[in-house]
Amino acid sequence: MSSPSSSTTPPGQDLQGAADSETPVARTPRLRIHLKPAAEEAVRAGHPWVFDQSIQKQNRPGEPGELAALYDRKNRFLALGLFDPDSPLRVRVLHVGKPVPVQPDWWRQRLHLALQRRQGRFDSDTTGHRWIHGESDGWPGLVLDRYSDVLVLKLYTAAWLPWLDMIVSLIREALQPRSLVLRLSRNLQPLAHQRRGLSDGQVLYGPPVDRPVLFREHGLWFEADVCRGQKTGFFLDQRDNRQRVRALAAGRHMLNLFSFSGAFSVAAAAGGACAATDLDLSSPALEAARRHFALNASHPGVRACHHQTIQADAFEWLQQAHGAKFDLIVVDPPALARQAADVQNALRAYRQLVRASIHLLRPGGILVAASCTAHVRPETFFGLVREVAAQSGRRWKELGTTRQPDDHPASFPEAEYLKCIYLEVTGPVRRRGRAP
Repeated sequence: MSSPSSSTTPPGQDLQGAADSETPVARTPRLRIHLKPAAEEAVRAGHPWVFDQSIQKQNRPGEPGELAALYDRKNRFLALGLFDPDSPLRVRVLHVGKPVPVQPDWWRQRLHLALQRRQGRFDSDTTGHRWIHGESDGWPGLVLDRYSDVLVLKLYTAAWLPWLDMIVSLIREALQPRSLVLRLSRNLQPLAHQRRGLSDGQVLYGPPVDRPVLFREHGLWFEADVCRGQKTGFFLDQRDNRQRVRALAAGRHMLNLFSFSGAFSVAAAAGGACAATDLDLSSPALEAARRHFALNASHPGVRACHHQTIQADAFEWLQQAHGAKFDLIVVDPPALARQAADVQNALRAYRQLVRASIHLLRPGGILVAASCTAHVRPETFFGLVREVAAQSGRRWKELGTTRQPDDHPASFPEAEYLKCIYLEVTGPVRRRGRAP
């Protein structure tokens, strides 16, 4: 990729024109899209997505990254968005209301607002967090994460590809990272390579990143494989839940199901857990967990905690673990419902995991159950966990629920993906016929 510059002009328009009242330099007329009534109302109410079946008509075919002007049924300007002809999510809305000039300063101000929302939220003890969270920060289909002095830009739509040089220039100007790494969603990778010669894990600016990046979270050290790891290299969104687990862990023997790189276990150890067991099917993930414990060996709690790893399928292991007992169990599986059709199977899986985990808890033990898919609504997930607990034959009380951290805001329902519930088992299994 050439050196970043703010002079990139997306196909079909210049940076100066956003409304029909302006005169774009482009030879083609502005892309105009009329929405069906239901989509019109949704956009007016603040929903940032327009799907292909929501389009009533458009004046011409569009190109990826074009600014599309959206109009209502009375032919009045409604909104402005990024067009993606290769996706069923056809337009990602940038602005609703009166027309605005989309100049470089407009984008600069939008970046500034996202950074300002996080001003003062993090200090030197936490150097891993999210700067931009997609639609909820006004950058639909784009996230920007920080790992110490390395930033990771992840794109989920080809609509951002023509704007990439400008985005890189603005990020460099505002945040001055040592390196900036590009990550691409799996479905976007072939298109990005074909059209722009871009690859997932490519360094857009700065020196090569040839090893995991070290960063801090509440004073603990972790590593992020920013070029090849899942998401942008680490699950930053569970930061607040890890801190809460840390506060609950003193003197407990912990089981971390779907442990991945063991971050929950390190947090528990720092909080005084006497033992922590990481269970995951992935051998590299468990190796990362062992490295995380080694990275934090100078912390007295981590050094004193007995850490072990088990490579196994969590569902199969739970069926055979009848004799095992723990004081703290974290159940944080990967997204079990990647589309709406998966929801019922996901709910059955959550039910199985929660039921088995509750029976492995000693009296006074705590269950931490999380779900990371937007297709399972928070009220549905919390209700399921409470129902399973009520059917378990054990006394229990709810300690609380959490959602996404404030650097992962959710401004519309589909953005509400992360939820977590804390239950304490207060007694043994009750015998039949005994009053609670």
